[in-house]
Parts: sequence; structure tokens; C-alpha cells
Amino acid sequence: MSAKHRLKPEQLRWTCDPAKLGFETTADLKPLTTAIGQSRASDALQFGVRMPGDGYNIFVLGPVGAGRTWLARNVLQQVARERRAPGDWCYVYNFDEPNAPRAICLPGGLACEWRNDMEAFIEDLQREIQVAFESEEYIDRRDETVKDFREQRQEEFEAFEKEAQEASMLVGRGSGGIVVAPAKEGEVLSAQDYAALSDEERAAIDSKREELQEKLDELLRKHQRAERQARAAVKELDREVMAFAIAQLFEELQAKYAGYPRVPEHLEQIRADIIENVGILRAGHDEPSHPAMVIAGAVAGSHYDRYRVNVLHTCDPRQGAPVVHETNPTIDNLTGQIEHRTQMGALVTDFTMIRAGALHRANGGYLILEAEAVLRRPYAWEALKRALKNRRIKIESLQDQLRFLSTVTPEPEPVPLDVKVILVGTPDLYYLLSAYDPDFPKLFKVKADFEVSTHRNAATVKRYARFIATLCRTEELPHFDAEAAALVIEQAARLTADQTRLTTRFVEVADLVRQAAYWSGANGNHVVTAADVERAIAEHVRRSNRIEERVQEAVLRDIIMLDFKSEAVGQVNGLAVVPLGDYWFGRVSRVTARTFVGRSGVIQIDREAKMTGRLHDKGLLTLNGFLGQRYARHKPLTLAASLTFEQSYETIDGDSASTAELYALLSSISGVPIRQSIAATGSVNQLGEVQAVGGVNEKIEGFFSACKARNLTGDQGVIIPKANVEHLMLSREIVRAVAEGSFSIYAVSSIDEGMEVLTGEKMGRLRKDGTYPPKSINRLVQQALDEFADAYEGKSSNNSNGKG
Repeated sequence: MSAKHRLKPEQLRWTCDPAKLGFETTADLKPLTTAIGQSRASDALQFGVRMPGDGYNIFVLGPVGAGRTWLARNVLQQVARERRAPGDWCYVYNFDEPNAPRAICLPGGLACEWRNDMEAFIEDLQREIQVAFESEEYIDRRDETVKDFREQRQEEFEAFEKEAQEASMLVGRGSGGIVVAPAKEGEVLSAQDYAALSDEERAAIDSKREELQEKLDELLRKHQRAERQARAAVKELDREVMAFAIAQLFEELQAKYAGYPRVPEHLEQIRADIIENVGILRAGHDEPSHPAMVIAGAVAGSHYDRYRVNVLHTCDPRQGAPVVHETNPTIDNLTGQIEHRTQMGALVTDFTMIRAGALHRANGGYLILEAEAVLRRPYAWEALKRALKNRRIKIESLQDQLRFLSTVTPEPEPVPLDVKVILVGTPDLYYLLSAYDPDFPKLFKVKADFEVSTHRNAATVKRYARFIATLCRTEELPHFDAEAAALVIEQAARLTADQTRLTTRFVEVADLVRQAAYWSGANGNHVVTAADVERAIAEHVRRSNRIEERVQEAVLRDIIMLDFKSEAVGQVNGLAVVPLGDYWFGRVSRVTARTFVGRSGVIQIDREAKMTGRLHDKGLLTLNGFLGQRYARHKPLTLAASLTFEQSYETIDGDSASTAELYALLSSISGVPIRQSIAATGSVNQLGEVQAVGGVNEKIEGFFSACKARNLTGDQGVIIPKANVEHLMLSREIVRAVAEGSFSIYAVSSIDEGMEVLTGEKMGRLRKDGTYPPKSINRLVQQALDEFADAYEGKSSNNSNGKG
């Protein structure tokens, strides 16, 4: 076994030196104000929020927990402070089109003042109406207006009654109204008396009655016209009194809001409506309107409600532009909604029940949305795109889209939109939208791409320590001493599986800080120590590794059949990773190969059973290319071989076991045994080069745990690709075991190097005469394949002769 491939303990883990951090505890450090390792994304955000023009909205893409939203909010708040606060938006009643409330913009903070002024105006209006129309002066003028009409009507009616009496007629009320009837001695003539009269007498009475009835009808019509004129005169008097009563109120409002667009015009419409509807206002109609009136466009409450101001959104002019983070971006929460209430068995609404959405609140500033959340809410994505394309906010609702309600609702005037939208999502979502939504590239022209890790250097390490200090201050956690902080930073490298980088997924790092602080408090410490961090890591593993322990137990009880001591032909211990959410562990699998005469090539049993994925199948097919290139350049590759992962009952994918499969094949063909104390992982190409794989730390630790459970002998170890050496961040226990010589890790760059480690034999290089050195593994493989070919050709020849 070649010692040149054995790694030294210092190669297995990067260690952060606490002495170089420059502090005793994180309490000595300044807070961190910028993101670590995200200069590209930060610059993109700065460009996007400052770039004018349509479509320069931003998509922030990166892994969950990378601080995407935190950085976006920080950049936006910094830029927002430099900008002027936008104006306030409010809705008012539309006197021309009651079903289309008008939107009015006022300088920041003024909308609430106008609303309060109008509320005070309504109170003053009610008081002025009561005072004006209950005054003696008004009552006298009103009575004077109707006095002549009443006196003239009375005189004319009395004169007509006298005329009727002289003609032996009486005036009375019948089923058809006021009528003239024949009379005798002051009583209406009965039907019997009327029938007893002669024909000439009846004809004379009927003629006179008809004449008087026509005269009475004309008199009644004259009185009706006069009554309408009197009412009109009273109404005109009411208008005059109302106009005089409210003049002072409107002068104050008009003077205060004269310089603001659309407000003076609206106030004049209110004045005209008050004067026109003086009768309704005098009657004090505060009872709810009939639903039919609401559908027709009237307000759902009292008549006074049409004079109110519905403040949709207001901004503090001292705070700069708004930064809004909407976490539940339904279509209602984005574009606003119109609320309803039950009234007399019907759903009613009006402009006072219009509510702002996130687009209204962020108008003139910035809106942060989670991309997945927007896409999951029905109709929200389309509504957002419409708002951005049309540059206006039209209130839409899910009920309208699905026709849940059949009631007529107002259609408020759209509000002009000036907003930068920042979508936060994963790279997968970004590329899917880019590929399948033609509007997306036009609306989101700026990509802020987050790194999943950053280069490890002295400056980054110190900033990591400042991150720990900032989190401790923000969440009032105990501070960390230098050794504890160093261990957290080492774990940040472990999370990237790279000695040269640190993770930028700060959610996991922050969780470790919080958990270490918890165990520190449980131990009664005032400062978090390295022991607390180690406890937090160990407890996290313990909470997650139940299945791993069951697998290890099955290995110990020989339920999973593995050999860690002897030698075997065509058999090697391969390594795989089992992902369980946020916890991965390595698992050992016995890979076996059997070879014999035939032309079927390499058959993978798991693949034939449809238990493998595409990446594994690719790795398997690569083996044929390697065997053919090395051993069948002058003869056809005559080989039948079967490969399998023993006791594997789940889907196998990935090509990290392709080296193990090839090692088993070469051993089976050559007859050279493989040491079972050595496990192998790695991907191989057709040239026989060993390529890097993922999960190398978990694989090594999984094999180490299995060997430790059966006692370490000093012969056990793992072969990994040389390209994976810088990815090693192994547990300190394994580093100590390697230093003590009880475990080994080998790094190889080719199949030949791996086979030499596994077998202790030389592979042998191809000589100029086209052969391999005697007793080399390559020579043994070549000889075996030649024998397979000769045997197969001889068998084929015999079969041909027999047939002949």
C-alpha cells in the first residue's frame, strides 16, 4: 500500500486559530452592517434601485438562508432615506359617476388632515343645518312664502262650495276623489229619491253636476300647480338658507386647499350636492340606504358619508420613500380590496370601504416580495405584472376573478404606480420564469445573484466573528469567547464542504449560535465556550441521526453484511450519502462484481431492476468506455459481467460509486483480491481519471463510525479523489485517529492509484511492445480478457461447425 497517497492530519480539516481573531469575547467587536461575501449581489441591488426607466425591477436569487431579504432591505432602506417621501392617496365620492370613486393625491401627511377637516366639516354642517332651519327668521319666511297660496286656495274653494250650494249641490270626497253630488235640504240626494225624479229633472241635475265637476277639476289642477310652485319656492328658500349657512365653512376649506389639484373642484361639488339635497340633510337621514340605492351608486351609510375622505395610504414626509415587505402577497393584499358588509340581507359597499394593498403602501418606494409566495397565490402574479406594465394600480380581488359575489361593487379610479419591486427567490424559479414567462425579462431586468459561499481569508474570518457579535447583541444572547467563535467559523467552512470557503447561508450559522448560547445558559455560563458549541453540534446530530444509528446497528448485528478486515476478489466497500432534510450521513454498501465468458458487457443488476437514476447509469456506461480503450484495442472486448450493490433496496443515483464498481470489476477479472478494510468513493471518466464527488466528509465519517463500532485496527481507511482533498472538514475525532495511525485517508487521481492502494499490487504501465509488465494487475486483466475472447471464439466456432 503506497504511503504517498496517505493524507496527513493537517490536510483533513482547516482549523481557525482563536489567537488570530484578536478579541477575548465577541462583546469587544463592532456590529456587522454589511453582508459577508455578497458584493456582486449588493452592487446589483444598488444599480437596480437607482436605475431609472421601466422594467428595472430586481430579482434576488440565491439559496434560502443566504440573507437575501436582509441585504435587500438594508440596501433599500439606505437608498430610501435619500429620496423624498411620496404623496398621500385618498378616495372621495364621485358626484358625476357614483360607482367610480375618484383618487386624489396630496402631499405627505396632508390626506389625514383633510380627512379630519372633512369629519369636522360634517359635524359643523349638521349643527349649522339645525340652527339655520330652526330659527324664527327661517320659519317666518317659509310661512310667508306659503301663506298667500293657502289663503287664495281657501277663498277659491269656499266660493266654489257656495256656488255648488246655490245649485243644490254638495262637494264631498268619493272613491274617485273630490266630487260634486246633487243635494236636497243640505243632504246628498239618495238613489231612491233620484230615481223618483222625472226625466227632465234628472237631466237638469246631471247637466249642472257635470258643469260643476269640470269647474272643480280645473280648480283642483290650479291648486296643484300653485302647490308645486309653493314647494319650489320653499325649496329655493331652503337652498338660499343652506348656501348662506355653509358659506363660511367652505370659505375656510377652499382657502386651505386651494393649491392642491382636484380638491377645490371636489369641494365645489360637495357644496352643490349639499344645496341640492337640503331636504334629505334637514331630515337627518342617518339610517342605512336601501340596498337598491347602494347598487345604483349611493353610499352604504348616511348621505353625509359621501362628503367623507377615505385615506388609502399616507406617508410620513420625514421618513423618506417607503420600504414594504409583503409576506402574504394575495391579489387582495397586493392591489387592495373593497370590503363589504351585510345590510338588510344584502352585501353592500361604497368608496369608504376601499382598502390599500402593498402596491399602494409601497408606491413611490420599494416593495419586497417572495417570488414563490406570489406564484402560489391565485391570480397574484398576473395582477402584479399588469400593475407594473400599465404603471397603475387597479384594485382587483379574488372574488371578482372567480365570481364569488354577484353584487355590483365600485370601480375606483386607478392610482398611478411608481415602485421598484424586489422579488426574492431561488435560482430555479428565476430560470423557469426567464424561460417560460415572456413578460418576466422585460419587467425584471436586474439580477442580484447571491453566492452560496465566500472565499476564506483573514478579513472574512474577522467579519464572521462580527456577525456572531451582531447576532448576540440583536437577540440578547451571551457573547462568545474566541475559541467558541473559532469553532463556529470552522463549522461555517464545514457547511460548504470546502477548506477555502465559508458558507453564506447564515440561517444555519445563526441557528448554531443560538443553540450554543442555549447550552451555555443551561450550564450556567455567562460566556459561550467551545464546549458549548461542540455540545450544540453534537445535540443537533443526536436529534437527527436516529436512522443512521439504526443502520449502524444493522451493520453491527450482521443484518447488513459487510467485511472490514479480510480480502476478497470482486468485492469492495462503496460509500454513499443518505440525505435526511438538513442532516446527511454516510452509508457503506458492498459492491460486488462477477465476470465470465460472454459478449453481453457489463450488466448492472440494480439498473436492470430499474432501481437507478440517470447519473448512475451514465457512470456505469463510462466503465465500458474505459475497459474498451485500455484492454480491447486489438481484440473485441469479450466480457460478461454483473455488478450490484448488495442489500440495496432503494433508488441509487449519482456516479460517485463508479470507481468502486470499476475496482470490483478489475479485481474480478484479474483475480487480485481487494482489502475490505478500505472503502472507496469517486467518479471515474473514460480515461481512468478519478473525479471529485459530493458528500465526501459524510462518507468518510460514515465508514469511520462503522469501523469504530467494530474496533479500529489501524488498517482501515477511505480512498477519495485527490480533487476532494480541499473539501475535507472532518470531525476532530477522525483527525485524531489519523494522527494516532488508527485510521487512514488516501487521495488518488487515477484508477491505477486506487487499485494499488486497495490491493497492494502494481497496476503496471503499458510498454512500447504493447504489453504490461508481468504480474501487474493490468497484465492479469489483459490475459483474462484474452482468455475470455479465445474461449468465446472457440465456442462460436464449435457451434458453427456443429451446425454445418
